[in-house]
Amino acid sequence: MKLLEDRIMRDAKIGEGDVLKVDSFLNHQIDVKFLCELGKEFHRLFADCGVNKILTIEASGIGIACLTAQYFGVPVVFAKKTKTNNIYSDVYTSTVESYTHKRSYEIVVSKEFLLPEDRVLIIDDFLAKGSAICALSDLIESAGAHTVGAGIVIEKSYQSGARLVRERGIRLESLARIESMSVSDGVKFVAE
Repeated sequence: MKLLEDRIMRDAKIGEGDVLKVDSFLNHQIDVKFLCELGKEFHRLFADCGVNKILTIEASGIGIACLTAQYFGVPVVFAKKTKTNNIYSDVYTSTVESYTHKRSYEIVVSKEFLLPEDRVLIIDDFLAKGSAICALSDLIESAGAHTVGAGIVIEKSYQSGARLVRERGIRLESLARIESMSVSDGVKFVAE
């Protein structure tokens, strides 16, 4: 998606440890109008899939999931990284290895929000190693629901995540696919 690639080239910064910082518009400060355009594109890509629920993981995926959900007219469920007092024992759980934070999280979703009849679209901001998408897919599978696909804002194509997700049979649509990036060479996108 050229609009997103242009924004990455203009506003993103490459940080230490292979981190692409898009916090000025995507995952710290949110450019709502811009994210609405990304949500419209996810709707265009998955409009014919019968989506009745969107699933993401806290915290960075919530904004884009909500702005995407408005085009589908469906609710957003987000997996929590910590079990709180208002989530009881009747939950689905899975484990995520966070690429950015270099640690594991047990994620939970209350069973009342994922049902066998659900057709779920996973939305997230980044795809690197694929752990978050696979863990979210595991939650959907535990509920007996159907994963219609995964919509990713930025995919690091040079890492193993996209291959892992596709090997699981999950339809993957990424709005920007990064072929390589470095402080010296900048960001290079996969040629479409």
